[in-house]
Amino acid sequence: MPPDNRRIWLIDTTLRDGEQAPGVAFTADEKLALAERLSAVGVDELEVGTPAMGPAERRTIRRIHARGLPCRLTCWCRALSRDLKLAEACGTGSVHISFPVSGIHMKALATTPAEVLERLARLVDAAGKAFDHVSVGAQDATRAAPDFLREFAVRAEAAGAARLRIADTVGVAAPTAVYRMIRILSAVTDRMALEFHAHNDLGMATANAVSAAEAGASALSVTVNGLGERAGNAALEAVAAALIFATGQFCNISTSGLATLSAYVARISGRPLPPDQPVVGRAVFQHESGIHCDGLIKDPRTYQPFPADTVGREAAAFVLGKHSGSRAVRHLLASVGCPVDRAEAQRLLRHIRRHAEGKGLPMSAEDLAALHRRTPRPVA
Repeated sequence: MPPDNRRIWLIDTTLRDGEQAPGVAFTADEKLALAERLSAVGVDELEVGTPAMGPAERRTIRRIHARGLPCRLTCWCRALSRDLKLAEACGTGSVHISFPVSGIHMKALATTPAEVLERLARLVDAAGKAFDHVSVGAQDATRAAPDFLREFAVRAEAAGAARLRIADTVGVAAPTAVYRMIRILSAVTDRMALEFHAHNDLGMATANAVSAAEAGASALSVTVNGLGERAGNAALEAVAAALIFATGQFCNISTSGLATLSAYVARISGRPLPPDQPVVGRAVFQHESGIHCDGLIKDPRTYQPFPADTVGREAAAFVLGKHSGSRAVRHLLASVGCPVDRAEAQRLLRHIRRHAEGKGLPMSAEDLAALHRRTPRPVA
């Protein structure tokens, strides 16, 4: 099903762009398992690999195709006829063809604007005869000359491309610039879907992806955990959560499966998640501040953007440390059958803060109860 303006179509490229992160290499079995997990959480389309990489890559793509997953599978190709032939043999039925559109990238590939446009028309026409779905990539679009980018978009639509990928290849765009670019390109194309492909070099990949969707892009390119070259790509889990919880837009992701998916990719990529990784990091539902814990006890919405279980996480946890307050102490002790009054909670807080300042590990509720039992209260 093609993307439309009511639903954001998510294209996961962990198997292709994600694996291009330095030092990351998935086995064929890991790729197959990852494809199945991505499909299970509702990803609409998988960019399954680059057939030109060699026979082993093509065998893996064919294995994934043979699973009959309920999502579109797309092969990534350079703008070369031989790449299209190799992709066609993989049987996926969908192809993405990447073209350089900035002066920097055209120079690097020893080509000219006229040659790019000629090749665009020729290859998209050829691909249309061999594939059910043809996507065209504007590589380094955010550094391209605006007039040429518009012409490239118009020519791509005229040639029969179903979708145009606007790539922020080195992650230098700002959300406002992305918004304007998508609006301009939407005005010169009326049948072709627009996709945005964000990189995170300046930490704006999620914001840029969401801005593109708000501007009218109907498809976004993502990777699990933001895995990818340099600072990575827009993270599937952050983009999906932002679409749903921040903008109210719809995507097909079952967010309750995100934590498990994220943990799997962290393991097979050898890239452990930072504790504060948005949505899926182990610390994003932990709270220490006394003010925050007090608010959360009264209403979890006070200091949480969405319930933890909506993204497959356990309920919010209180961490006892330097910034804890007596309300959290009493709450945690009551949870393990050891209720105390406010005065005792204040006394225990002094021990907790000394422990924290000594760089000790955070205390659990059980640790706190043991502390309460072994440190008798002073006689009044």
